[in-house]
Amino acid sequence: MKKIYNPDRSDWAQILKRPTSTINDIEPVVKEVFEQVQQKGDEAITTYTQKFDGVKLDQLQVSIEEITQASGKVSPELQQAILLAKKNIEHFHAAQKTGRVEVETAPGVLCWQEKRPIQKVGLYIPGGTAPLFSTILMLAVPAKIAGCKEIVLCTPPDRNGNIHPAILYTAALCGVTTIFKVGGIQAIAGMTFGTESIPKVYKIFGPGNQFVTVAKQMATRYNVAIDMPAGPSELLVMADDTANAAFVASDLLSQAEHGKDSQVVLVTTSKDLLQAVEQEIEIQLDALPRKEIAKVAVGNSVAVYVENDAEALDLINEYGPEHYIVCVENEEFYVNNTMNAGSVFIGNYTPESAGDYASGTNHTLPTNGYAKQYSGVNLDSFMKAMTFQKISKEGIQTIGKAVELMAEAEGLQAHKNAMSLRLKELNNND
Repeated sequence: MKKIYNPDRSDWAQILKRPTSTINDIEPVVKEVFEQVQQKGDEAITTYTQKFDGVKLDQLQVSIEEITQASGKVSPELQQAILLAKKNIEHFHAAQKTGRVEVETAPGVLCWQEKRPIQKVGLYIPGGTAPLFSTILMLAVPAKIAGCKEIVLCTPPDRNGNIHPAILYTAALCGVTTIFKVGGIQAIAGMTFGTESIPKVYKIFGPGNQFVTVAKQMATRYNVAIDMPAGPSELLVMADDTANAAFVASDLLSQAEHGKDSQVVLVTTSKDLLQAVEQEIEIQLDALPRKEIAKVAVGNSVAVYVENDAEALDLINEYGPEHYIVCVENEEFYVNNTMNAGSVFIGNYTPESAGDYASGTNHTLPTNGYAKQYSGVNLDSFMKAMTFQKISKEGIQTIGKAVELMAEAEGLQAHKNAMSLRLKELNNND
């Protein structure tokens, strides 16, 4: 990690810059794939699956037989772990349900709001270097609670044309409607346009690499919503002398192993802790199976020393981390005053990996600083808030004159007439 001591505020943007390519570098490839999928459907999907994933598929959809066989390939211990996580995630997301909100804004003017599920949603589940079956829990569980009718899942196949058994087991457990062996840009394009096999959806969820992120953003040009512009994973740890250096190093490495383009940041008010964490990273890194991936990510990451809590907090809010761990004596100051973070983990015994899997919160979170304006996935992500109003004769007389005056002031005579005709009828009947 690059070590930086007391940086000037003018240098923060450069210090905290994410190690990602620009959209301009990626968009031409994404645009080409989108155009081909739009024109050729399954044929283009198959072509790009062979090109990018190295496998030629005769059928894109996962069969019932494959799903049935998958459960026998997942150990009982892992099945129990998945069931525990599912229970906690269901518990937390079910608690987010809200009922009808009804208000009489004026006598005879009744307004209310109700939430309705998005009917068709698409879930993208990365399956390359790490089969993220945990992400299915994070997306399919709230989708089912919300009442989404169609839940489509796309995930890349391996070189033999298979999907990891844990992905299939978890998808079936969570009520996914259909599963397709499609990854990357072509998966997002398939769910955007619909093909002979893949249904068109209304909203696409799920993390991915930079190509998937740009593909999701391009999907919005075709009237498909997305959860957020989530890209490579990132973590910021705020720690002082009360933090356990080994714990901090393990948390930083837990995100670094996601991918070479992941970024981890340590902010600290203790030079001694900074040195201790650096030593622990070296020790723990050497024992990781994904050492080479984590090493590149750590090389893209920074450890920043600042002299006081106020400076640290400003830097953290400027960065807007996806995952944010607070291990400090004055934790209340940081927890209460952090405005920009996807998900917050407090104390020495709250590792970020708990939220990734089984505590109950959602791990699909905004990256690249989007925590400044986006929330992580939650129950409302799978729903729309619809408003209703019903106005009585009394109510229309209460607000009618105001509507006429405002419509006339805006030069919208037909708007005024729609109110005037009703008021006239009521006056004639008096």
